[in-house]
Amino acid sequence: MNSETGGTGSEDSNVVLYEVRGSVAVVTMNRPEYRNAQNSVMTYALDAAFVRAVEDDEVKVILLAGNGRHFSAGHDIGTPGRDVDAEYENRAVLWWDHVRKTGGDQRFAREMEVYLGMCRRWREIPKPTIAVVHGACIAGGLMLSWVCDMIVASEDAFFSDPVVRMGIPGVEYFAHPWVLGPRRAKEILFTGQRFTAAEALDWGMLNRVVPRENLESESFALAEQIASMPSFGLALTKKAVNQCEDLMGMRSGMDSVFGLHHFAHSHNAEVASDSLGGMDARSMKTSAEQASNTGRG
Repeated sequence: MNSETGGTGSEDSNVVLYEVRGSVAVVTMNRPEYRNAQNSVMTYALDAAFVRAVEDDEVKVILLAGNGRHFSAGHDIGTPGRDVDAEYENRAVLWWDHVRKTGGDQRFAREMEVYLGMCRRWREIPKPTIAVVHGACIAGGLMLSWVCDMIVASEDAFFSDPVVRMGIPGVEYFAHPWVLGPRRAKEILFTGQRFTAAEALDWGMLNRVVPRENLESESFALAEQIASMPSFGLALTKKAVNQCEDLMGMRSGMDSVFGLHHFAHSHNAEVASDSLGGMDARSMKTSAEQASNTGRG
């Protein structure tokens, strides 16, 4: 899905594209050469685009897509545009900025803002959101799709959260048991294997799987159907479902796992070469491919 117009007012207005088609806003990640790896520039550009859509009374539904061959390969852990030391005004949490902090203080402050905090902020967008997923949807890509209310995927889409290979218990927005169920969550985390769109649909993670050539049209048709409903009714319904998820323990569960996540980072920093257990984008990709070739049997 290619958005052609509009920037977001970010430092790089091309890293996220924004356009409105009728009553539907299309927010498109635009780092295709890096499989839409999410750096801070992209995170804050996404946030600006979502704010723009929320404030536009003509927009009823928001689509989130990715340009190029893939939806998103996850957090940026190795491109030339990686910007872990970039300074932004915090929008998701009331905490000091991570810049010029050290050790666990730095990691905790940054990830609470740009990873867990932003995802929670976007989950509460008062307009229906639909992730439009094709190709890779890995780790941080899962987080982006999971905060959306619905997910439409193409038949070629594939998914994984391989960060256990770093010794870390899953990505920061730890929704796995709620979107996959406990046993499937354990399977995909324990093995690090990719799973297909067909499997994700069967497990209840996706709403629809469509041929790649129909992904855009099917997503827009769904968005337009939703857009015919009263906006305030949609906002209240979304809040109702989210509140029920939280009453089932999702928010408190994420809080507890976020602590384990950072304990793992600190452990790595003590016993390995860095907080990621010595893994980088290349080694993660190679490991994931080897695991997928092994298969589940």
